[in-house]
Amino acid sequence: MSTTYKSFEDLECWKAGKELRVFFMGIRKKLPMEEKFSLSDNLKRAARSVTNNVAEGFGRFHYQENIQYCRQARGSLYELIDHLMICREENYITDDEYKNGRDLINKTIAILNGYINYLIKAKKENELKQE
Repeated sequence: MSTTYKSFEDLECWKAGKELRVFFMGIRKKLPMEEKFSLSDNLKRAARSVTNNVAEGFGRFHYQENIQYCRQARGSLYELIDHLMICREENYITDDEYKNGRDLINKTIAILNGYINYLIKAKKENELKQE
């Protein structure tokens, strides 16, 4: 593959995850105190997990490990969808906030899926070179 990344911070999927994390940190501030150690904490962990896993996978320097960490990040994105639905069902956020959150999540999933596909292709190309 001709594209090389010097840092995980160069990755579009990490940048989208960061934007998503900032969004959810704002949502957490709207939650009632009784959600501090449940929904709020779960939101924080899942939102951070997206960028954390992309960064950790990048640092592994092996395609398959990087792919696996990106898949974990993708799982956290789907977890965030469920948390966002709960926020809306409990009337902690508006319909517009819900839509904005879903749009950010969907955008991040699409970019992350593209990166995973890039890694899979790069892995196959590397394996062909090894033969």
